[in-house]
Amino acid sequence: MIGILLAFNGGLMLLAALISLLMKDGVSSEITLCAFIVMGMGASMVLVFRNHHTNIQKREGYLIVTIGWLLMAVTGMLPFLTTGSIDSVYDAFFETMSGYTATGSTILTDIESLPAGVLFWRSMMHWIGGMGIIVLAIAILPLLGIGGMQLFSAEAPGPNSDKLHPRITDTAKRLWFIYVAYTIVETLLLYLAGMSLFDAVNHSMSTMASGGFSTKNNSLAHWNHLPWVHYIIIIFMFLAGTNFVLSYFAFTGKIQKIFEDNEFLTFAKFIFVFSIIVFSVLITQVDLDSDSFHHPQVFGKIESSLRHSVFQVLAIVTTTGFVTADYTSWNSFLTVFFFGLMFLGGSAGSTSGGIKVVRHLLMIKSGVLEFKRALHPNAIIQPRFNGKVISQEIIGNILGFFILYMLSFIIGSLVFGFMGLDFESAIGVAASSLGNVGPAIGDFGPASNFSQLPQVGKLWSSFLMLMGRLELFTVLILLTPYFWKKN
Repeated sequence: MIGILLAFNGGLMLLAALISLLMKDGVSSEITLCAFIVMGMGASMVLVFRNHHTNIQKREGYLIVTIGWLLMAVTGMLPFLTTGSIDSVYDAFFETMSGYTATGSTILTDIESLPAGVLFWRSMMHWIGGMGIIVLAIAILPLLGIGGMQLFSAEAPGPNSDKLHPRITDTAKRLWFIYVAYTIVETLLLYLAGMSLFDAVNHSMSTMASGGFSTKNNSLAHWNHLPWVHYIIIIFMFLAGTNFVLSYFAFTGKIQKIFEDNEFLTFAKFIFVFSIIVFSVLITQVDLDSDSFHHPQVFGKIESSLRHSVFQVLAIVTTTGFVTADYTSWNSFLTVFFFGLMFLGGSAGSTSGGIKVVRHLLMIKSGVLEFKRALHPNAIIQPRFNGKVISQEIIGNILGFFILYMLSFIIGSLVFGFMGLDFESAIGVAASSLGNVGPAIGDFGPASNFSQLPQVGKLWSSFLMLMGRLELFTVLILLTPYFWKKN
């Protein structure tokens, strides 16, 4: 199974090598060599173990997902090292883990100096990881006679179990078709809005993966003079942050299902309310640089403030992590506000990281019902989601996840503090890494990067990224002694 993943990873490296050749950046041979090394490793594993049984249970599923992600990151860093784009193994591993987990944090100080093939590979890592390398593999594994349901549950262990089709392989294919279609449409729109084709492709892959890697040092602020670029990315960040099942419903004419979905409605309300809050502060207290449409000054300030507000709220909530401005320089209230948004996350079934809106929604509903239970102790009161009663087992699972998430954040912050980071930087990097957000606060805010993290800190941040991307349980269960005990 892992051999298939590595062969697939190497195959996509060949695509990056082709881009390198077309762009004449001088590193196509190095990337091609990496591709054949990785494909050779994968093919060797498939051949050696081809006669082993393929009965995958949950235990094997968790192992394959976690080890698969680690090996993808280890092999994915080869193009950085062989081309000389990144010298340190620690830095290369951090960059690749940030790529595959769609976090978007970077240690690179001059992104624009990198060869085009390497820039494309950075975005490709996002694109692979965004929808889940395991889910993609599920679409082709039936050809080999291997079932994938166990892997799907380990890859996407969230509370939303809505399926498009009873067969998991068909579900994976439909999800990927939507994912590819959105990427192509966004690429065309960004190109028409003024981006080069190369930049449009890279930013489309980053957007749909809720990743955040850019081809420019200033991220999306590089295109502040082209507001339509921001508006296009706003639309696709919103789509990437919603459940892809809803997109499928929209394409099949079941529009009413979208507006009956409690999580989607809550997600949309969150974005609207939070954007209004940020806009109110920007319009009254912050003087943004003039980068709006060519309109009278007052309208220009309103348009610019509204665009930056919606963009940054979506970028943080969906954990995409693109930046149009240094939000930590706006004022202290907004710095704290955006830090809080790092714990929200997008919808279940999206490419976003974080805790996810559905968990927050069910925790809030359960909390409110506790007041009713206090007044009516004998009444049977249960929370509902999309018209269905939610069992106490699911509520318990969500509360357990939330407690584990906050404990992981606290421990993550303490470790960064032990390494010498100041309080603001420590909690910022921990929240950003665990939530797969990208930019943090403190010394690692939107205007900076993660190159100054200690080497051990980069490994710790990479571990938090992996935990967050696989929603804690998949990784942490491997650290428990009873996982390894034979039944």
